[in-house]
Amino acid sequence: MLINLFRTLYVRLNYVRKFVQQLTASHMSKQKISTFGENIRELRVSAGLPLRKIAAQLDIDPSLLGKIERNDRQPTKEQIKKLAQIFGQDEDYLLSEYLSDQIAYKILEEESDLNLLKVVEKKVEYLKTKRNGSNFNEKTK
Repeated sequence: MLINLFRTLYVRLNYVRKFVQQLTASHMSKQKISTFGENIRELRVSAGLPLRKIAAQLDIDPSLLGKIERNDRQPTKEQIKKLAQIFGQDEDYLLSEYLSDQIAYKILEEESDLNLLKVVEKKVEYLKTKRNGSNFNEKTK
């Protein structure tokens, strides 16, 4: 009886797992991928704001903002913070969008494949533990 219960549970869990995978895949395929600059342009146009108005709020020349929107120039971290405030976006989200562009461009530039991201992920985890360990050692001294 217990074995039958486990079998039933296993079948149902597999069904749920497959359903969640399909749902996630469906959601990911509908998610629009864009660059940081394209995202900023979309936010600006959706808000009905001219380039010069946003540029003035950033205290930069409108041509520079145009280059940022076309991905010809990169914004500073301070400009990203201001853009988040202007458009009511989460600062961490915009920063993540910007940084993911930088990583993607670097991978393309080096003609690397996506396996590089797995190596980077492991290295980041290693560096986090190393940093946490050295911070811990410094605090205990």
